[in-house]
Amino acid sequence: MPATVGYKSIALDIAHRIASGELPVHSKISGRSLLASQYHVSPETIRKAVGLLKDEQIVSVSQGKEIIILSDQNAYYYITRNNYLKSVYSLKQDLQLLMVQKKEIDNKFEALLTEIINASDRLQNLKPYNPIEISVRDHSPTIGKTIASLQVWQHTGATIVALRRGTEVTISPGPHFIIRAHDILVVVGDWQVKEKTEQFINRT
Repeated sequence: MPATVGYKSIALDIAHRIASGELPVHSKISGRSLLASQYHVSPETIRKAVGLLKDEQIVSVSQGKEIIILSDQNAYYYITRNNYLKSVYSLKQDLQLLMVQKKEIDNKFEALLTEIINASDRLQNLKPYNPIEISVRDHSPTIGKTIASLQVWQHTGATIVALRRGTEVTISPGPHFIIRAHDILVVVGDWQVKEKTEQFINRT
């Protein structure tokens, strides 16, 4: 997390962790120097963040600088009063989680695509294959039509092996699958497949 993250955002993030039970009441949390390394900010920034939590009676700080959690209820009240502050640290954690999930989905997609290629006699001669993604534009005449009615393979030589719609991926969509705007068709074929399919799908 960049060093420009403010102490208020860090205080809010710690309050979230306390209210959620991640940091239980009566437990001790890392000292200021360790917290500073976790949040990648200076000890002074952590001191200010802990000071806010102490003022709200969410934590106490002993003379030995141990930080002890006092109240998850006060943490909840603090969150609700400061709801306009979205924890930058939490946002970063959410983004990192989404990136991990995306990588897992992409790996599964690639594995399934390989299985389809291996299982199809008609596609054996396309190896090594390079899946091509074709985005369905707003003006495409294919919108609202089924895959079967389009006869994509007959017109372009391309085989639709998957379809992406937002965050969803449909492997080997059936003939009755209806095309929508902004769908992404994943196709394989010969070296001319990208140009042919792009022209066919998004022709005006």
